[in-house]
Amino acid sequence: MASDGDIETDVDGTITWRTLLSETEQRLIEAGVVDSTISARRIVEEASGFEGPALAVGLSELATIRGVARLDRMVERRSTGEPLQYVLGRWSFRHLDLMVDRRVLIPRPETEVVTERALDELRRMSALGTPIAVDLGTGSGALGLSLAKEHGSAEVWITDVSPDALDVARANLAGLGRHGTRVRVAEGWWFSALPIELAGRISVVASNPPYVAPIETLPAEVADWEPRNALVADADGFAAFEVLIGESPRWLIGGGALVLECAPHQVERLCAMAEVDFAIVEPFDDLGGRPRGIVARLASST
Repeated sequence: MASDGDIETDVDGTITWRTLLSETEQRLIEAGVVDSTISARRIVEEASGFEGPALAVGLSELATIRGVARLDRMVERRSTGEPLQYVLGRWSFRHLDLMVDRRVLIPRPETEVVTERALDELRRMSALGTPIAVDLGTGSGALGLSLAKEHGSAEVWITDVSPDALDVARANLAGLGRHGTRVRVAEGWWFSALPIELAGRISVVASNPPYVAPIETLPAEVADWEPRNALVADADGFAAFEVLIGESPRWLIGGGALVLECAPHQVERLCAMAEVDFAIVEPFDDLGGRPRGIVARLASST
């Protein structure tokens, strides 16, 4: 039998995944996990190998000893408050299945909207030839790798100051297949990571930078697990924005665009900052209708 606190199962594996799903949810409820139903389902999917619609059939199958052991480890981690995404070790983002762990931020739906706006700008700039896109502070690679996968020809650079984050991004790049041949990885602080030859040639600069002010209080599941340097920025959360907005015009081609994610309360100030050097500045909302970022375009050189 399993040890105390684990899901009980005979060593010959005579328990179904359906029973394990029920017991997993109960364990998570007792541990105080808020999304116990979702977490239980995703953990059982990962442990059993039956995902999505296949789980309905797979629940009647008998679990393997190895599968139960893996499930137990994941339940223990989730019960401590570790985010589900890290427990699973992967998470979906648009058309990608990304490896994620504590070295990088968890990809969120808000950034999917930012990615869509960056893709819009890349498509617009494609009329001038093969566009170049840069994802500064890439983390897991979610934004930049999505640009490479969803745009048929763009050359994409992904950068981060954290070598640990770039290790994760490279692992995700390896799974991109032929689309990955158009991606370059560079380590460094914002634009300093890029070769100077790119100055004045980039079509789109996109970023989901740190934008939480040091005095802000984050939920425990974020503050205790996700990398602080990818979340928190000095100058009331605007330190990274000052660099990105201030230096982008030097790196962008005429008509090129800067696409930034931010917090809802930051949009108005960001627009005012960008209007100094950019011809067109447009805020945009996330799927919940909240202000989520800006698109700033340089005047055309023609």
